[in-house]
Amino acid sequence: MPIRTASARWQGNLTEGSGTVHTGKGGLTGNYSFKSRFEEGEGTNPEELIGAAHASCFSMALSKQLADAGATDTSVETTAKVHFDKTDAGMTVTRIDLETVGQVPGLDEAEFTKLAEAAKENCPISRLLSPGAQITLNARLG
Repeated sequence: MPIRTASARWQGNLTEGSGTVHTGKGGLTGNYSFKSRFEEGEGTNPEELIGAAHASCFSMALSKQLADAGATDTSVETTAKVHFDKTDAGMTVTRIDLETVGQVPGLDEAEFTKLAEAAKENCPISRLLSPGAQITLNARLG
């Protein structure tokens, strides 16, 4: 399997500096800063990037679960809400709430929920993050 690469460059001090992140071969490029991470400033932040990674990984894992069960999805849309909270250990990602809506003709809600739970357990990013953060799931057909 290939090794995936991302990079970040930071310039300046913590509160007034800024940085740029890049993924892979021209995939994503974004600016980040103290304000985009700890306030409501423009740009992205590491927690949003974790959310994007988790949402995309989960969507693909759910699509696989559906295919393995003989169902064909027309779309899976997932949002990851990453909770970044102050704890005794410092700022910590404490929870990620996955919200997914699937368009899966011929599949009932109960089966979709069951397959979504399996995807949550088997998604490589969920497996990476679950020892340190609680992961919740709200799955529904749209």
